Amino acid sequence: MAMQGGAKRLLGRLAQSLGSASESAYGGAFGSQILANGELGTAGSRNASQLAVKNRMKSVKNIQKITKAMKMVAASKLRRAQEQLEKSRSIWQPFTALLGDSPTIDVEKSVTITVSSDKGLCGGINSTAVKYTRAFKKWLDQHDTAEVAKSFKGIVILGEKGKAQLQRDSSKSILLTAVDYTRVGVNFTLVSELIDQILKEAEYDAVRVIFNRFASTISFQPTVATVLSANTLQNQLEGGGSLEEYEFEGTENGAAEVLQDLSEFHLATVLYNGLLENATSEQGARMSAMDASTRNASEVLDKLTLNYNRSRQAAITTELIEIISGAAALEAGND
Repeated sequence: MAMQGGAKRLLGRLAQSLGSASESAYGGAFGSQILANGELGTAGSRNASQLAVKNRMKSVKNIQKITKAMKMVAASKLRRAQEQLEKSRSIWQPFTALLGDSPTIDVEKSVTITVSSDKGLCGGINSTAVKYTRAFKKWLDQHDTAEVAKSFKGIVILGEKGKAQLQRDSSKSILLTAVDYTRVGVNFTLVSELIDQILKEAEYDAVRVIFNRFASTISFQPTVATVLSANTLQNQLEGGGSLEEYEFEGTENGAAEVLQDLSEFHLATVLYNGLLENATSEQGARMSAMDASTRNASEVLDKLTLNYNRSRQAAITTELIEIISGAAALEAGND
């Protein structure tokens, strides 16, 4: 009976010491210790360490669920975007074959349209478009021909992400911005409205559309498509360009009217295709990014689980050793 009473008193004292140490471990020293090495510190910090790791495991699991769901949504949207993209390519390709594409053409009035996305978490497609826009502007500014150096008249930005980045260093060059344009989906009516706004804001001799061309779910190609105005096409026609072999009939200004219609429709088809190409690249990049994030979350979760199990096992083993050692010491004292 004396042995049992002594063991009970010993266990009571051990529980009190462990409880007081655990309470002190929730202070500021515990936080710095866990963040520094991720391992257990003193005996009193075991419960707090396990709680911190367990909470972090819960957070990682929640993040993994979100990234996995976003990957599935992006994959679903990617299939629909690819179908729409294939149809749009058959529209602009004949115009490019007829009117050509000359990104380095020397003109007096130039406008650049940068296509980006409204949402993030899609890899580097937005930063790539912004980087090409800045590089193209720098090339124009540093060109050895004065006329070309003065030709950069402004930027039209489509998408919130491109707007946020280019406003930092090119705010004076921005002519027009459009955000949330993909909320109702990309269609030709939307593109026509954008073209009308661009024509109201600026006159141009050439428009360069910068976007990401979709290649695969893991690859996209930054692309610059050039659209010439009716006046520039007229000059090329008079100077012996690709349109010289065609004859224009109708009114007295039949050639000018036809070239004006061709130029505006060419711009609409190129911009329409550019928006679809960029939207498809966005979904592919988002699917790849969320897949990588999900795999990274699994790796982090495995490491946290291992750390949690080790700390839990160490805490149980230490407590058992303390109890057995205390009981043995008490028994030796009684003897």
